[in-house]
Formats: sequence, C-alpha cells, structure tokens
Amino acid sequence: MKLLCSTLGKATWILTVTVAIVAAVLYYFADTSPSKYSSMAEDMKTLEEKFRGQSKSCFILGASGETGKVLLQELLDRNIFYKITLIGRRLLSFEDKAYENLVQEVVDFEKLDDYAAAFKGHDVGYCCLGTTRAKAGADGFVRVDHDYVLKSAELAKAGGCSQFHLESSRGADKKSSFLYLKVKGQVEAEIEELGFDRLAIYRPGVLLVDRQESRPGEWLARKFFGAFSAVCSNSMSISIQAVAKAMVSNTLLQPEQKAEILENKDIASLGKVKGK
Repeated sequence: MKLLCSTLGKATWILTVTVAIVAAVLYYFADTSPSKYSSMAEDMKTLEEKFRGQSKSCFILGASGETGKVLLQELLDRNIFYKITLIGRRLLSFEDKAYENLVQEVVDFEKLDDYAAAFKGHDVGYCCLGTTRAKAGADGFVRVDHDYVLKSAELAKAGGCSQFHLESSRGADKKSSFLYLKVKGQVEAEIEELGFDRLAIYRPGVLLVDRQESRPGEWLARKFFGAFSAVCSNSMSISIQAVAKAMVSNTLLQPEQKAEILENKDIASLGKVKGK
C-alpha cells in the first residue's frame, strides 16, 4: 500500500511539473494583444430588447453537455428567443418551471437525414456537440465531432437557419498533425463553406468546469489553469460560464464579416459583457 501511494504521489508530481512547464511555454507564446471586443461600447440591454422584438427561434445541439447546459441557462435567463429547441439523442428532464416551454426533438445522429424536419424553421443554431478520443475512440470522435456536427449544420442551413454558432477549440487547424485539432479545424472550414449569413466559431482554451465524468488529466489541467488564471490574465483557460455568455452576447452583434473566429481572449471579453 505504501509503495502504491508513493508511486501515485510521484506520478502526480511528474504530471504537475509537466503541466506547469507546458503552461509556461504556452504563456510565453500567448497572444497578449487586446481583444477587439475589450472596448465594445454596445449597450447590451438595448441590443437584447431589439433582438427580442424580432421573435426569433433557435436550436441547441449538445444541450446535455457542460457548455450546452450553461448556454441553455443563459438563453433562458436573458430571454431573447421566443422559442428554444433542443436537438439530441434523448429527452432531457428538467424540474424548474423555466424549462417547461422548451421544445425537444429526439434524433438518431446516425440517420440525421431522416430528421431534417427537426432542423427547419430556426433562425439561430448553437452547436456544443462533441466527445473525446478517450471516450469514443478515434473513429467515434471523428464521427461525433466532424460527421454529426457537419451534417447538422447542413440540415440547419437547408432548413433556413441564417446564423450558426460553433464551439470549437483553441489551436484548431485542419493541417494539424494532432487528430483532435485537425478534426476541429476541418469541420470549421467545411461549415464555413456552407455559406451561412453569419458564422461564429469559438475557440476556448482549457474549460474551467468540473465535469460529471472522470477525466484525471483534464481535472489536473483545470485545477492548474484555474489557479494560474486567478493571479494573472492568460489566453489558455476560461470559465464555461464566460463561453456561454459570449455566445449569447455575440448573437446580438452584427460584425462586418460573415464568418468570424473568436479566440480565447475574445471570448473572455464578450463573456464579461452583462445583459438583461
């Protein structure tokens, strides 16, 4: 038992030091230039009232996930849509009355073409769908984070959705040698080719949230980056609440370009903007 504890202690120490070294390198090369949203002078309450008056509807993919759950709560709190539809593989249960008017569409992601009707009639789409290679295997990861996401975006575009918001990842690059970043970059590029009137891609760093499922490596990274961000601003981590707030606030804006990529610093800036 003592040997086991000693071994685990050494392993944890080595992993902590490794994370610290990686963090230091990333911080050294981090983009510290101010976000284009840091001096945003928009009156968010006015924008919300204007948007609310347009009686628009939206759908959320991945509402059962960590980001999706917080995003749903943020949308309900700010009340900018007259209808919110959750599209997922199962019905979700809610006890709070605030959720009673939600519409839920249950689909089979392996046969999404059969559920095209679920994607029709929405003005805005939010995609927080995703898994990990550790959880689903390489093929499963690609199927969820690329195939399901892209097909959903295609059906949303065909169904009249004009504005699409995609949660991606810091470092996404279709030419990357890392599967995770490569897949994220590929789906970003392919969704952009669909030609939405407006496409917003969010690339957050390490998400500061305690997941329900156990991921020891991510847990340690979150604890480290959480402590790190408490003493200095950085572009490597962000709270999941800030991501959700940024996605909702950005929905109300009208950028000059049809497609935009929001890096971690941009998300953090928008995540501080208060509405309602």
